[in-house]
Amino acid sequence: MTPYREMALNNAWANATLYAAMSPLSQADFTAPRPGFFPSLAATMDHIYAVDLYYIDALEQGALGRSVYDRAPVTSVAELGGLQSRADLRLARFCSALTPDILARRVRTERAHDPEVTERTDMLLLHLFQHQVHHRGQAHVQLQDAGIAPPQLDEFFLDDDRAATARPYWPEPS
Repeated sequence: MTPYREMALNNAWANATLYAAMSPLSQADFTAPRPGFFPSLAATMDHIYAVDLYYIDALEQGALGRSVYDRAPVTSVAELGGLQSRADLRLARFCSALTPDILARRVRTERAHDPEVTERTDMLLLHLFQHQVHHRGQAHVQLQDAGIAPPQLDEFFLDDDRAATARPYWPEPS
């Protein structure tokens, strides 16, 4: 596996783990005001999903650009979790096919100030993973504010402390 594929799989596992922790929340609790950059868990998680769509489309050299944001926010834990899972699978598939040439390739990202900004694929991936970690940390605080113990999300890479739920994301030992 490449580090990018491993990060994509970690990302998928962390999102699935976080959504599993949120699953008991009612819609009222999911959308209730919470401390954080975004005003609710629903808004935080919808932001993660929307930004993933934006960058995955750019990585796949799609043409959606900023139009991914032209949609109603998703406020159902189950629906948003399913959508996020599909986005995570797309990202993992993309990262599984990476080559040095693809990593060095520049891709177009449409920005509000400039529709033709290009970024290197490797740097865009690193930014996307950091964005996920950043906002999942905020969701942790919001989940705790909702009265649910936030799940451990850093037990993925090391053999010694890998969470049992992370094992399906890893290939069989060689």
